[in-house]
Amino acid sequence: MKTLFDKIWDAHVVSTVKDGPTQLYIDRHLCHEVTSPQAFDGLRKRGLQVFRPEQTTLTADHNIPTMNQDQPISDKISRFQVDTLAKNAREFGLTYYGLGNPKNGIVHVVGPENGYTQPGMTIVCGDSHTSTHGAFGAIAFGIGTSEVEMVLSSQCILQSRPKTMRINYDGELKNGVTAKDIALYTIWKMTTSGATGYFVEYAGEAIRSLSMEARMTLCNLSIEMGARGGLIAPDETTFNYVKGREFAPKGEKWDEAISYWKTLKTDEGATFDKEITFDVSDIQPMITYGTNPGMGMPINGTIPELEEIDEASKISFEKSLKYMGFNPGDKMEGKTIDYVFLGSCTNGRIEDFRAFANFVKGKKKAENVTAWLVPGSWQVRKQIEAEGLDKILEEAGFEIRQPGCSACLAMNDDKVPAGKYAVSTSNRNFEGRQGPGSRTILAGPLVAAASAITGKITNPF
Repeated sequence: MKTLFDKIWDAHVVSTVKDGPTQLYIDRHLCHEVTSPQAFDGLRKRGLQVFRPEQTTLTADHNIPTMNQDQPISDKISRFQVDTLAKNAREFGLTYYGLGNPKNGIVHVVGPENGYTQPGMTIVCGDSHTSTHGAFGAIAFGIGTSEVEMVLSSQCILQSRPKTMRINYDGELKNGVTAKDIALYTIWKMTTSGATGYFVEYAGEAIRSLSMEARMTLCNLSIEMGARGGLIAPDETTFNYVKGREFAPKGEKWDEAISYWKTLKTDEGATFDKEITFDVSDIQPMITYGTNPGMGMPINGTIPELEEIDEASKISFEKSLKYMGFNPGDKMEGKTIDYVFLGSCTNGRIEDFRAFANFVKGKKKAENVTAWLVPGSWQVRKQIEAEGLDKILEEAGFEIRQPGCSACLAMNDDKVPAGKYAVSTSNRNFEGRQGPGSRTILAGPLVAAASAITGKITNPF
């Protein structure tokens, strides 16, 4: 009896070091401009080539601007990072989706939409939110720069086998509760260290009802509760999403793939190191109030009082509230905001833009709000235009920017100014994450849409 994780892991073991790590074969390696330069330099110093170049795909995303991409990047460091990635791609003969390429976009959006991400795979990237790809029933996790070099040179990586956890989600979601709310609820309940050392399988009736894009949002945030990664057993929803995409199997190979993919589920009676169950009917639209994703609460709730916080966490709790300018016992609903960011590898897909556009249709953006609506890729941007969502958004006072990581992190021009409040659909709300002194409030696309219309934190329902 094996878990889904065990089946995929065991199928990729090359060798095992006694009392040490496992040498794991990697099916798909994704790279961006931030964590790869030193790895390529390491290959040069050792006189090595990329071992299996067809299994590595590069895209520029973190440093790129989301306006005027046809112009040279103005920031010198960002331009150097992106130019270096292009140079490395040419030198080592790798597929590269740079600025101006119709397949360019955020690495964790580009992989799935082009069919690179498939069930049963091992997938790595020098980026913590690689866990996104686990939505397809894959073992996907972030790696460090030295490990990027290891994969480039050998298509393998040394890893200690993590423990396994299954989180079951029973019941039916309330109207307007999104996958982002499920994720923020889970991290709130589990804390940011609650899954440390584990690979999590998300299961249950509520998970099976989610679309692929919603599953990606949930798996994306696995890392924020300390997990090594998260995955969901593939099913017909998965197969329908993958079918027909450019790099998905075709013809007889598709039939063979489906036969294998249907075996990728946890056997009845298989045991996990830890198992937890949540009733999703308890979940409301969620919001964060602090400086880590675990400092969350239902949008209609109140910030905890100091006596509700355990002794070990009180100092960091008080420090966090001071940074955010909030007080214990405050209600978040109704607080004035300055920015709204829709995008990132968490919520930058077409379904997120559909939800946002559907909510703001016929309404007008609040004058006090600066809104950055950033598609996760050029394919998403084209779909927004094909469906006429851009017109709905423009009529409501919004502008669609060009694809990139944007305001998820302060590595490009889209920085939230010091002291300003941003309702953000991204994945992290650390101090300065969106710019020095910026104050980030994490939420789903519907809360972001409602808040953009009213100019304050607003429950969409």
